Amino acid sequence: MTEDYSFSCPQTAIISRIQCRVVALDQRGHGETKVRSPEDLSAESMARDIGNVVEALYGDLPPPIMLIGHSMGGAIAVHTAAANLVPSLLGLCMIDVVEGTAMDALNSMQNFLRSRPKTFKSLEGAIEWSVKSGQIRNLDSARVSMVGQVKQCEEATSPEGPKGLVEGIIEEEEEDEEENGGQSINKRKKEDDTETKKERPYTWRIELSKTEKYWEGWFRGLSNLFLSCSIPKQLLLAGVDRLDKDLTIGQMQGKFQMQVLPQCGHAVHEDAPDKVAEAVATFLVRHRFAEPVGGFQCVFPAC
Repeated sequence: MTEDYSFSCPQTAIISRIQCRVVALDQRGHGETKVRSPEDLSAESMARDIGNVVEALYGDLPPPIMLIGHSMGGAIAVHTAAANLVPSLLGLCMIDVVEGTAMDALNSMQNFLRSRPKTFKSLEGAIEWSVKSGQIRNLDSARVSMVGQVKQCEEATSPEGPKGLVEGIIEEEEEDEEENGGQSINKRKKEDDTETKKERPYTWRIELSKTEKYWEGWFRGLSNLFLSCSIPKQLLLAGVDRLDKDLTIGQMQGKFQMQVLPQCGHAVHEDAPDKVAEAVATFLVRHRFAEPVGGFQCVFPAC
């Protein structure tokens, strides 16, 4: 199981390599799923959501499942595994999330969020920003995942900005068949929605700044929680410098498989979906959790 639109590209690549089913989970508050308390983004609530989705899909006899999550999604996957909310869990994969690095980044998170554009004139503009800013380095991935990250505003705005709506009333000159005192031109105001300049901009689907009270709960103690899970584990990173002390020791002790995918940004699975798919597929075949298809050949990593 994966989470959200951002896994669309890697999930296609995964199923082309191994026999499996990929379920992309729409986390509460992130997409169109409706829940009773969408503002409750605590690790406990989102972990329970995963367990509930598995139960709804498969009942009391779920098939063997591997949880894969990126960043916050990776942290929630670990919380889910540690709480034993998926009884048939056989594997766990975190993508570019490490407790030490995440906790350090929280101090500057609000500044980062304030630096982002509040709105975009179009969906294409949002996609362009995501690539030019380096948030996503793969245009194909950006075209898929940004659709889930933004939503269209309910009210239209003028091209100059959000202040003052264009009313859609314009003046036109039309010929009138009835001559009136030698005048055949009649000025009138006409409302024509197809010719107005109303625009409905796009804004972020979730206001991350309002979730600050949950941030520490996502990541505090994550490394030891990850290491405590007895199932086979995988950690995919954009750079080895992201490792904290606990994970460095755990990796040296062989408690999990680590693989570094260089030349990627934080969104590793979007920047290099084929490499992530190869790493995940190899992990599953190596542990005999899945069978290769399409002539897929495993290349086991050195670490």
